[in-house]
Amino acid sequence: MRSWMSRWLSRALHQSFQNAGTIAESRPRTYSRFISVVSGFPKNLAQSKYKPGKMGDDAWFIANTKSADVLGVADGVGGWRSYGIDPGEFAEVLMKNCERLVNFARFDPVKPVNLIASGYRELRAHRESILGSSTACIVVFNREDSSIYTANIGDSGFIIVRKGEIVHRSEEQQHYFNTPFQLSLPPAGHTDVLSDSPESANTTTFPVCNGDVILVATDGVFDNVPIKLLVETLHGMEGVYDQVKLQMCANSIALMARSLSFDSKFLSPFSLNARRNNISAMGGKPDDITVVLATVAL
Repeated sequence: MRSWMSRWLSRALHQSFQNAGTIAESRPRTYSRFISVVSGFPKNLAQSKYKPGKMGDDAWFIANTKSADVLGVADGVGGWRSYGIDPGEFAEVLMKNCERLVNFARFDPVKPVNLIASGYRELRAHRESILGSSTACIVVFNREDSSIYTANIGDSGFIIVRKGEIVHRSEEQQHYFNTPFQLSLPPAGHTDVLSDSPESANTTTFPVCNGDVILVATDGVFDNVPIKLLVETLHGMEGVYDQVKLQMCANSIALMARSLSFDSKFLSPFSLNARRNNISAMGGKPDDITVVLATVAL
């Protein structure tokens, strides 16, 4: 298991530095920007093949233009597997669509919900071959006003830490326990599938400060790592612009989430939430884990 995990993390690290290299080459260091890295694991590590932009059924992207840096994550709904549909494909193509739109500057940095809508619209145009559902979270750093603009559908999300405290965070969207808001393209005849519009996303705007730490992640992180532990870990990265140190932190969060997800005796955030909904539960929630970590350099 250790060799599989080490191999997966080394590939994620290489991918993070590839993204970082593109940013560094395309823009002088004097620009305000995100310094970003990514880490994570698929739930079924030994059975998964590494693919850039994917962590099992999760998907992610990091992109930049002259005016903005953009982080995105999506979590494919695993229930589609029982219908012979790959749950990760929908999330992967949605994120690739969004990434391409950013790279071609076909988006408004202050309206990330429109980016999700455009990516989803492209998916609908190919609905014969791509089916399923996923959550989505987009965080945009707009250089013009040093603010972030966000759009979140479902239970992926983000937190911003400053001086050891959460100063801004996403709101989880659930229809009911463990059933998040989601974008969907069901097969013909499936009329009872939950399907939320991109416009139902929760959107926010928040001015950031130099050194702020931003974590964008799927529910595999938030369901398993207590928020206090996340904040303590992220506090140590405030004002850190060394990508190696950021990568080590992202790796440690991913490893914590994975370890706790398989701990049957741990009273995880997921178990606590289940109990609030009158469901007896104990232990973590094994899941795909995606961590996108960034610090703000102004």
